[in-house]
Amino acid sequence: MNSTTTTSLLSQWTGQNLNVIDASIPKSDYIAIDLSKANQDLNTFDIASSSAWEDYIAKYLKSHKKQVAFGGYLETRNLYNRSAYFSAQAEAEQRNIHIGLDLWCPANTAVLACFEGVIHSFKNNTNFGDYGPTIILEHNINNQTFYTLYGHLNEASIGNLKVGDTVAQGETIAYLGEASVNGDYAPHLHFQIIKDIQNKVGDYPGVCCLNDLEFYKSNTINPEPILGL
Repeated sequence: MNSTTTTSLLSQWTGQNLNVIDASIPKSDYIAIDLSKANQDLNTFDIASSSAWEDYIAKYLKSHKKQVAFGGYLETRNLYNRSAYFSAQAEAEQRNIHIGLDLWCPANTAVLACFEGVIHSFKNNTNFGDYGPTIILEHNINNQTFYTLYGHLNEASIGNLKVGDTVAQGETIAYLGEASVNGDYAPHLHFQIIKDIQNKVGDYPGVCCLNDLEFYKSNTINPEPILGL
């Protein structure tokens, strides 16, 4: 697959206000949020606690009178330090750079297919700090194949799926999960656009280390412009 062509193809959707969560929520009710290690507010609560994160997100949204907080593409975060799943002895091998887009909003919010496609794979990724229930869609548009990943769903979202089933753009494919099933996070959608799935099934790295950053920057696309954010 030609990655340059795929990037060009996806640029056609830039600014078209596509949705990956409940389309009844206007983009004017979205607000950017900084969850990087530079945000000093994150030192005021226990970042190992999903309930503390949920309180922080809820207060942030309430104070700004918004419904959805978004951000995180290529953001370096300390919150993964709580999980051995991301840890490494060498700093350059520590997986703490987020390579998808997070949309923080309540559990059970509808998750929508960003593009028409088919079910590529799905899986409940149950490591502590992992995605929990996850769906990957495969898209082929103008003879270019690429993939979108939807993580941190509820368990029912993957209960009756079949690989190869078709989905329409904007179709509800899932609902967000609570901390008890979503990898122990405040409820949110991890949305990722991937050029080459690398034979992964139901899973693809959403966080990388500094040593691998250049590859993942070339193999993923920032979803914000495509979602009109």
